[in-house]
Amino acid sequence: MDVNETLSSYSDWCYGIAVGAYVVAMLFYLYEQAFGYRERKAAKELVAVGGSDTLVEDRPSEEPSDSPSRVARAVRIGKLGVSLTAFGALLHLGSLVLRALATSRAPWGNMYEFGATLCLVAVGTWLVVLRKYPTVRHLGVWVLCPVIVLMFLGGVVLYTTAAPVQPALQSYWLVIHVFAIALGSGMVLVPGVVSVLYLLKVRKPAWSTRLPAADVLDQVAYRTTVFAFPIYTAGVIFGAIWAEQSWGRFWGWDPKETVAFIAWVVYAAYLHSRATAGWRGGRAAVINIVGFAAMIFNLFFINLVTAGLHSYAGV
Repeated sequence: MDVNETLSSYSDWCYGIAVGAYVVAMLFYLYEQAFGYRERKAAKELVAVGGSDTLVEDRPSEEPSDSPSRVARAVRIGKLGVSLTAFGALLHLGSLVLRALATSRAPWGNMYEFGATLCLVAVGTWLVVLRKYPTVRHLGVWVLCPVIVLMFLGGVVLYTTAAPVQPALQSYWLVIHVFAIALGSGMVLVPGVVSVLYLLKVRKPAWSTRLPAADVLDQVAYRTTVFAFPIYTAGVIFGAIWAEQSWGRFWGWDPKETVAFIAWVVYAAYLHSRATAGWRGGRAAVINIVGFAAMIFNLFFINLVTAGLHSYAGV
């Protein structure tokens, strides 16, 4: 099967420009994080809890307030950062679409493409979160940072020239299973980062007053995980069905399967503890971070260091 080299080049250009847009957007979010404190301190953050609305405010701080003009400018720059993030996401999507058109297949057949898909899902999830919780906008600097790192590693270390996938991957399950895993994995990047920020918030370092209220961070992490977990679960089930068709068994404790199952158990424990034991706050955040760490471990260490039945996808 021939590959359209022109479309492949356009895809690479869109990928690179998208990374550049994310970098500039991250700097804009950083500016708002640094100088937009006064408005966030004065504004009340609306948190929906159990169907009722609760008003939550950051605790007062002894930190000197910024001038009103600087705060207003920081807010404008933060909103511009959101626009740049959306622009980068469109270019990011365009790079995947062009890659698909160039190869006439789903654009997640190797680690470079899978990482690009995962990062696009993470950015899209963040934009959706901003519609529900606009007061956390300045946290975009912390969400985009791992996205930029992953995309940089993908474009420099893991980049693979556009080509048809190996015969073992030429199945409609590539579209269903891998996309579901990328969708679930990309979505949990946001609550993973937010859970880290929650722990920093409750420990009250000097700069934590610039973070949103702890209750807001907890709600963002929990609600995003609630949406991501069923999708990730479906991806694991689809993988088992594909394994039965390809290898004659649903589960074989392959390294990638094993770590994926461990991550699933951790997230299940997180949601179960929240629903039954009433675990909130620090303990729940730690569990969420462990699940996110398992995802990252599975993405890099398992794919690049160990050998297993999933190794034929290459990098």
